[in-house]
Amino acid sequence: MDDIRNAIVSNLETIAGIGNVHAFERYAKSQSVMKTLYKYGNRLLGWNVRRVTTSERSEALGRWIRVYRWEIKGYLSLDDSEKSEIVFDNLIEEICSVFRADDTLGGVVDTCIVNNEAGIQVSESYPVLFAGVLCHSARLALNTRIYL
Repeated sequence: MDDIRNAIVSNLETIAGIGNVHAFERYAKSQSVMKTLYKYGNRLLGWNVRRVTTSERSEALGRWIRVYRWEIKGYLSLDDSEKSEIVFDNLIEEICSVFRADDTLGGVVDTCIVNNEAGIQVSESYPVLFAGVLCHSARLALNTRIYL
């Protein structure tokens, strides 16, 4: 499973201006530490990746199929004068494009097309208070399927 997580992170890191990409959901005891983890230039911009579900089934004797559902959360500090919502939406679209172009995550998985969902799905996108800063946030989902 680590290889899948690493491939997701690597794909995200290919995007110019993506910000900080964390291979796991970060936590801190203080807002200042959280700000440091997500500080990119003069603003907060970052993403984290976590596995949220795993399902396994066997459709044929001796062949197992495992599906991981991943959640990618992103944050960008809100700045109305810079039209930050548009900047954030464009980053999300770039993420979708990168994963659409690499359906096997470099050969690490068999496919990212599972149950009529192909590639990145935008689950939610809305403003939140993150580390004490008003930010755009998004929850993206990605299914990966491997055969064992």
